[in-house]
Amino acid sequence: MSEQPLTVPPDMRLFKVEDAMTLLSLGRNTIFELIRSGRLRSVKEGRSRLIPGTAITEYIQLLEHEAEHAA
Repeated sequence: MSEQPLTVPPDMRLFKVEDAMTLLSLGRNTIFELIRSGRLRSVKEGRSRLIPGTAITEYIQLLEHEAEHAA
C-alpha cells in the first residue's frame, strides 16, 4: 500500500517567519513589529515563532478593511 502525502490546507498550517515574509512580501523586522503590535498573531513552539495560516488571512483582511475605510 503506497501512502499519499498529506495535504494540509493553508488555514490549518503554521508558517515559519521566513515563509510569512514571502507570503506577505514583507521584511523580517516588519513581521516582528506586526507581531509585537498585535496586528499579526503568532504562537511559540519551543524556541520557534510560528504564524498560523488563519492569522495571515486575518491580517490581509485587516489591510483590505483599512484600505476600504481610508478612501
